[in-house]
Amino acid sequence: MSTAIAPELDVRRSDDRDKTRIGWLDSKHSFSFGGNYDPANTHHGVLMVNNDDIVTPGMGFDTHPHRDMEIITWVLQGALVHQDSMGHSGIIYPGLAQRMSAGTGILHSEKNDSWRLGPADGGDGAKHDNPVHFVQMWVVPDEAGITPGYEQLEIDHELLAGGLVPVASGMPGHAEHSAIRIKNKYAAMHVSRMQPGQSPITLPDAPFLHVFVARGEASLEGVGVLHEGDAVRVRGGGGQTMSTTVGAEVIVWEMHATIAG
Repeated sequence: MSTAIAPELDVRRSDDRDKTRIGWLDSKHSFSFGGNYDPANTHHGVLMVNNDDIVTPGMGFDTHPHRDMEIITWVLQGALVHQDSMGHSGIIYPGLAQRMSAGTGILHSEKNDSWRLGPADGGDGAKHDNPVHFVQMWVVPDEAGITPGYEQLEIDHELLAGGLVPVASGMPGHAEHSAIRIKNKYAAMHVSRMQPGQSPITLPDAPFLHVFVARGEASLEGVGVLHEGDAVRVRGGGGQTMSTTVGAEVIVWEMHATIAG
């Protein structure tokens, strides 16, 4: 007779995250980042960075390098201006999925320039002098030394249904159904803008999941209430349900491999 092993649900509360706070930046780190190094908290699955950032108007990250990393930026509020050494530039706003493959090396900057957004860009045409709030996530690519690349796509309409929407994926048979592609065949990122009264969402079944409540409040089967900034690292299988009574925006990483070591 065999006994099924229940998945391990590791809850990480918002207030327990390491923080970087300077005049223009309020950043909270789910994993070791920069000077906040903890050898026991370097990754979960293939996810190495989950930074929850707020940048004041007119400020941001000056041009800096990256290499051999898939970088996904998801804006929750405001607008972030991206520019890189490959000639890509644009405004990232809520509902627009963006991926940068650093590959052999790329330089980029990210600024809150409080741009004037028209209706086609998710704005009302007026200039806003507001902070930008976004989550930036890094996953390791399948192989080092790939050609740097960039991709973005508007998916705001798909998110209106409240279900779990595939935003970024490199998984065979799965990537073509996501908004953007990443260079990791073992990982996919999903987002749900959950509404009160809707049917619960069901987490993907995978050996590694990272569930992050980016906004609002949600309840996870086997855990209970999760507040904004809380995360759960799941090992050994998904299938749990999530629901909300007040509304929530949830980012779920589905991963079928982990980083060795």
